[in-house]
Amino acid sequence: MPREKEGKQKTKGTPLPIVLILRKFLKTYEKHCAQTQTSVCPAIKQDLKTSINNEQILRKFMLVRPEDSPTSILPISLEPLLMTIRDECYMLGKEICVWSLQLSNPEIARLASLLELKGSAACPFTSLELTDCRMDLWSLRRLGRALPCSHLRSLILDYSRFGKEEVESLFAGLENNQRLQALSLRYCGLGPQSGPRLGTIIYQTAISELHLDGNFLQCSGALALLRPISEYAEMQGREQPATAPPDPGSRPHQLQAKQRGSSALNQITESPGTLTQKTTSGKERRKKGIKKKIKDLTEAGPWLVKLYLADNGIDRRGKEGENGLLEFTQILTCLITYSAHLREIDLRNNVLGEMAAADILEALRARKTGSSQRTHVSKVRVNHKDEEWRILKSGEPIQKSGKGIPDDG
Repeated sequence: MPREKEGKQKTKGTPLPIVLILRKFLKTYEKHCAQTQTSVCPAIKQDLKTSINNEQILRKFMLVRPEDSPTSILPISLEPLLMTIRDECYMLGKEICVWSLQLSNPEIARLASLLELKGSAACPFTSLELTDCRMDLWSLRRLGRALPCSHLRSLILDYSRFGKEEVESLFAGLENNQRLQALSLRYCGLGPQSGPRLGTIIYQTAISELHLDGNFLQCSGALALLRPISEYAEMQGREQPATAPPDPGSRPHQLQAKQRGSSALNQITESPGTLTQKTTSGKERRKKGIKKKIKDLTEAGPWLVKLYLADNGIDRRGKEGENGLLEFTQILTCLITYSAHLREIDLRNNVLGEMAAADILEALRARKTGSSQRTHVSKVRVNHKDEEWRILKSGEPIQKSGKGIPDDG
């Protein structure tokens, strides 16, 4: 009996496999930092130690330069972390976040190579955040080429000032992407000329959540962004109501297949071979492979669920004047009325005026009565007379912050 207790105590004290993996990861990371003459990131080291102590998998890597770090200290680099992920074959991570660093061409090249991994060593990361990171044209082109091959579901490039060539390199990598679902380009210096390209990208890709706060699209850029999405929503809403609202955070695969019978994935799922081959093991493996491919890819389409356009200079002061604002309002209300998936819009810090707010409210009411199968728009934020107004739900009055509710929108 005493021997059995000792054995149990020994087993209880044995580190879990994830603890051994993370300890070795930290040791290798510190070794690569020494070899590349860069500093160990305090946030990475702390997160690794916390995960080791808690015996938990580390999913998110936060690479941040300390605010109080002296200029004489060695710089923090992304490259040692990427080298460690490669050497240790760490396939448990999901997110890479980098804040306020100057990223060199070798760092971006290594990051792009990691994102492009396929097959048995497919890149595990599904979220990439490069906030306030300075990258040159070559780096953005290299990153853009990696996007179509990556498994990213979320891409955040906030506070990265893009020139015309940099924007085109990024947009080229986003075209026809069937995996990316959330895109954030806040405070990136995007102007009206970016509107048409963004509209095409949202129409042709799987992106459903778009953050563009703090740019300068103005009425013309915002109008070009929304027009193809709005026209498609109106066509679908008039011809046939949505079969079912999408689940939060998911893409309506079946709906897209029904609406676009000519799509490549639809041809795969409905091909006679895949439906009838059920007997031999080879055919079963082939069928499983097709199912896995379909699950991994998300069909392209204008599935816009969340749209953030705060502080984009959308007002009557642009060169289009009152007519531009009126046309933007018409396109926006059409999208609100007919879109089967729209849930949230943020238009704060854009001077739309009282008439536009009233039109939006009417669109929300029309949406509620038009089809019971459309999702409810949870909130639309706008500004009126330099104060925040919020339209909470379709059918509810416009609520003004701090001073009660008006009698009628």
